[in-house]
Amino acid sequence: MKLSTLTQFSSNAHRFREIVAVFTKYGLANWIKEKDPEFIKGLLKTSKGERIAGLSPEVRLRMALTELGTTFIKLGQILSTRADLIGPSMAEELAKLQADVPPDDEEVVRQTVESELGKPLEALFAEFDLKAMGSASIGQVHRARLRSGQTVVVKVQHAGIEPKVTSDLEILKAVAELAERYDPDLRLYQPRATVAEFSRTLLHELDFRRELRSMDQFRQNFADDDWIHIPEAFPELSSQRVLTMEMLVGFSIAKTERLTEEGIDKQEFVHRGANMYLDMVFRDRFFHADPHPGNIWALSDGKLGLLDCGMTGRLDNDMREDLEGMLLAAVDNDPDRLTDHVMRIATVPQSVDRNALRRDIDDFLAEYVNVSVADLDLSTALNSLTGILREHHILLPSGISLLIRVLVMLEGTSRLLDRNFSLAELIKPYAVKSIQRRYSPEKLLRQAKNTYRDWDRLMKMLPGELFDILMRIREGRFDVSIEHRRIEKVVKWLVHGILSGALFMGGSMVLSREIPPLIGGVSVIGAGTSLLGLILGYRLVRAMKKSGDL
Repeated sequence: MKLSTLTQFSSNAHRFREIVAVFTKYGLANWIKEKDPEFIKGLLKTSKGERIAGLSPEVRLRMALTELGTTFIKLGQILSTRADLIGPSMAEELAKLQADVPPDDEEVVRQTVESELGKPLEALFAEFDLKAMGSASIGQVHRARLRSGQTVVVKVQHAGIEPKVTSDLEILKAVAELAERYDPDLRLYQPRATVAEFSRTLLHELDFRRELRSMDQFRQNFADDDWIHIPEAFPELSSQRVLTMEMLVGFSIAKTERLTEEGIDKQEFVHRGANMYLDMVFRDRFFHADPHPGNIWALSDGKLGLLDCGMTGRLDNDMREDLEGMLLAAVDNDPDRLTDHVMRIATVPQSVDRNALRRDIDDFLAEYVNVSVADLDLSTALNSLTGILREHHILLPSGISLLIRVLVMLEGTSRLLDRNFSLAELIKPYAVKSIQRRYSPEKLLRQAKNTYRDWDRLMKMLPGELFDILMRIREGRFDVSIEHRRIEKVVKWLVHGILSGALFMGGSMVLSREIPPLIGGVSVIGAGTSLLGLILGYRLVRAMKKSGDL
């Protein structure tokens, strides 16, 4: 074990014991059965006094993460986007993670806002309600009014949260290093890379300025759509730990009865909302990554409001091309091509059975490709695909796994308002546009320009590089470095082989010329040298067989 790993555990010993105790408590519940007496079932309870025994492993893990606080709640929420890593049922359960964190004291809130924005609260806002409207794992929200009279919401980060998160991340990093070093099964899931990605995501979420920039980007992307309203953010009243934004007047689409009371056409509303998300993915390549009903509002003026832009996803050009390639392979019902795409973009273990993967993908295409678009349950299809990848220990890039989770959540949210909603039917026009864009003259011209630029750079560099090589050869300064695995053993065997062959050949030549001294007409030197060559050759062959290299 590395010294740094031991240091991480020792410096966070109290928190580490607390984490072990919580996971042990929820793990012990697995040993308590239905037939056990009531007093045994009541031994293990949550921090809120709820019984743990009898709950499913997925629910117990969610409750354990909730009890451990901010870092582990966020870890669970991030893992809920990785159905390829933990399975669809666990991902669905962890997506329910919500924190019930008590708000900071009013004086603490005042100190946080004033220290972040550099002025007294009364100089910043005309009014500021120090009593929180709500409190989540990272921050709490307060109602306030600007000096212009506009009502706003101020999101304030909980005091002292950053050191706690940093401590937890150090422990997770140390545990991941141990898991990857000593557990071959866990190593397949790349725990160090997973924790590193999670750490980066969580630390970004602790910086409210990133959420502000995301809101501005969404507002810019939908500036021409009068039906969509993204809250306005106020940079002059925001910082790393404080975010001031416009307050929306409306209600969550989870309140379906109120939608009916307000006379809102649910079917039209859900289709326009889903198209907004598809525009984000396929047009802008920058999308809101948490489309649960609480973040999608019906506003008083009939528009759709989008809240909480802290979790976002972005697709680069290469990733979009990979998705388009997979889509084309699926449309063509070509399991070989789709398998090739999966193995190219994903992290695939060396032990993967390509033929078995190809058969599973073939079965997947047979089950879903020939289904009419209107009847296709996209959520089930995507979960089925991630199940296949998980079975073969194949990990998707985080951006694609996040997109899959968004599409699954989007279809589920949409069906709250329209039971017959089909996300696949809405995606179809976007898929056609993607295919057209893939073979558009503009793209082909751009590829030709890129190819020309690469060749032009090569042709400009080539004469100089060739001249330099020739000059090095002429001056005797040209070196060739060759790297080879296990080169020491190879060289040793090569020397032994050359030596044994040379001895045998030399001895044979001496024997044939009958060079004295002779015994019975046979050269003693020739016979001895040949025998020595044979012995060395025999030992070499035996050593190679023993090592398994022959």
